[in-house]
Amino acid sequence: MIKGIEAVLIGSGNAKALAEFYSEKVGVEIGEEYEMGEDSSVFEMKVGDKSAFYINSHSEVKGKATEPQRIIVNFEVDDIDEAVGNLDKAGVKKIQDKYHMEGYGYVATFEDLDGNYFQLVQVKAG
Repeated sequence: MIKGIEAVLIGSGNAKALAEFYSEKVGVEIGEEYEMGEDSSVFEMKVGDKSAFYINSHSEVKGKATEPQRIIVNFEVDDIDEAVGNLDKAGVKKIQDKYHMEGYGYVATFEDLDGNYFQLVQVKAG
């Protein structure tokens, strides 16, 4: 029986650069860095106490994502307007400006260095 999602991993040809992007541009703190064999690293990204997000080197991942919308990581924020403004100021490529999803909240979609999409989400209170 599945109990939950233990972690989300994003493979990259340059894990260090991608981890630094999420840290410096998006505001996700880098936790631990682990070595995995020769020339391979895993970066633990701190996104709260209930979820784990890792960026790891992967020998089979090269270049930009060809289907960036296939898997999207959502980061919950308290104030989507402020968070979107911060990413705009940081020069992060915006795919879709803030929009409202009835009964859910607000969502804005961006692209990381590897071409993967990620979203900022402000869920509806209560």
